[in-house]
Amino acid sequence: MVKILEDLKDRGLIYQATNLKGLEERLKKGKLVLYCGFDPTAPSLHIGHLLPLITLKRFALFQQNPIVLIGGGTGLIGDPSGKREERPLLEEKRVKEWSASLKQQIKKIFQDTNLVVLNNNQWLNREKLVTFLRETGKYFTVSYMLSKESVKNRLEEGLSFTEFSYMLLQANDFYQLAKKYHCELQIGGSDQWGNITAGIDLIKKRLNQEVFGLSLPLLTKEDGTKFGKTEQGTIWLDAKLTTPYQFYQFWFQTSDQEVIPYLKYFTFLSAAQIENLAQKVQFQPEKREAQRVLAFEVTQFIHGKEESQRAEKISQKLFYGEIEKLTEAELTTAFRAVPTTILRQQREILLVDLLVESGISSSKRQAREDLQSHSISMNGKICDQVNQIISPKDCLFGRYLILKKGKKNYHLVTWLKS
Repeated sequence: MVKILEDLKDRGLIYQATNLKGLEERLKKGKLVLYCGFDPTAPSLHIGHLLPLITLKRFALFQQNPIVLIGGGTGLIGDPSGKREERPLLEEKRVKEWSASLKQQIKKIFQDTNLVVLNNNQWLNREKLVTFLRETGKYFTVSYMLSKESVKNRLEEGLSFTEFSYMLLQANDFYQLAKKYHCELQIGGSDQWGNITAGIDLIKKRLNQEVFGLSLPLLTKEDGTKFGKTEQGTIWLDAKLTTPYQFYQFWFQTSDQEVIPYLKYFTFLSAAQIENLAQKVQFQPEKREAQRVLAFEVTQFIHGKEESQRAEKISQKLFYGEIEKLTEAELTTAFRAVPTTILRQQREILLVDLLVESGISSSKRQAREDLQSHSISMNGKICDQVNQIISPKDCLFGRYLILKKGKKNYHLVTWLKS
């Protein structure tokens, strides 16, 4: 049973722990119930939630009993952790709808796993204010709450009593799970550490029982920006918001410096498999084999093997410049999120004019320079003729032109028939 902790240590996934030695001793005695909570602040989870989800899966694979707690109650309050300003309060109807969406999403991801999904509105919606203050609030001093980072970091900007009380609600969640479901461990991001330890303290005082907390590392990109944020916006786990191909591409674009740590964090590959990929990064980085494996494994975890294979197929064709080998469905999937220009009622157009009209080049002069410097390709082939004329016969499937400037800047032109 202790092997789960060894696995987490080897992967660099233990950032903080309340009593790691005590947790090791507890795991020697048998199976453990643990939980992680997710508030329904959007209709889908996003990539920032992925590390705790995968960590729950790791515990399940080591025969532990994970619980996902959806914050149908706490989502109405708002967690100040990691936020610089007050969250806008969400409507109860929306929180209820989003809670249902998250439950469905989580069950799909964990469909082959022994996972329990609960909602804290089961007890919070029945809680009476006076009773809550007497049975929970009396165990927390104001100075204790002010000492927590999630509170201290917000005092200058302002913190309402509503969000100030969030810590008590999450502490009560851990208490309820410990009492009713024998839960003994809470995991979460490092920004949740204050809330996690508050729950541990409450359980110690009310049940005279030791339980445990474990936080995961807070991930940032090489440039210090928040992990999972891109120029296109949030990377969602819902295929309707972020397609499996877009999801795959996010991971495939991982840098050589980040890819090995990400393989440890986000995949279930063995240490030997990851070391083999590390060797390939060192000696054959141009093949991006480690990135391909990372993208495939994580996409498979969220969207299934079939979608992962489809995304990989499209990605490989684009990587080798084989745009003409894409099917129409693959083409529209691959370029769904790129800038698009629609041409109407034209029989032909100068490529220079098209580059300007689509915004790829800032002027005709710049367009000519881009062509002469071999910076422009169309449908996978370099274009260098400044007088080149484009007509519908140049289109893929009679309507699409894929323009690219440089290595990554794609633009889709859809030519509508007059």
